Amino acid sequence: MSHFKEVNIKDFTPDSFGLKNKWMLITAAKADGTVNTMTASWGGFGVMWNKEVAFVVIRPQRYTREFVENAESFSLTFFDKEYLKELGYLGKVSGRDEDKIAKAGFTTALENGIPYFEEAETAMFVKKLFVQRIEEEAFLDKDIIGKWYPEKDFHYLYIAEVTNILQK
Repeated sequence: MSHFKEVNIKDFTPDSFGLKNKWMLITAAKADGTVNTMTASWGGFGVMWNKEVAFVVIRPQRYTREFVENAESFSLTFFDKEYLKELGYLGKVSGRDEDKIAKAGFTTALENGIPYFEEAETAMFVKKLFVQRIEEEAFLDKDIIGKWYPEKDFHYLYIAEVTNILQK
């Protein structure tokens, strides 16, 4: 049985900068019900087009990107520090190679067909509004390219409307 309670989106005030040293999981399902997740630490929250949104970035080679691309909505889940080992594992291993969710010991749950994890403290559900690949020529600070993109594997930026939030 879930210990989550729905939070009014207007009342949720994430400390975006406080999340800088925390990881989240980006999780989505394909039409056949398979689920994949990845650890992420870059992104943010804000308002765009008069909607509460989350901004996330995913590199093109990440397996989870296939799932996010094929889904209308996905989840962002946030965890207590006690799960750092599992989050580290989920960030290093590809779901192409093994059932990494099961190996991490996480329990997948569904909210309106969107997967999230029972072990999370907060589960945020988002609907995709925008996606665009970050392009090299758009960088004003060219040092970022050398530091973060030596392989030129520029992220895809997703802007997604926050549709529901559950918290323990």
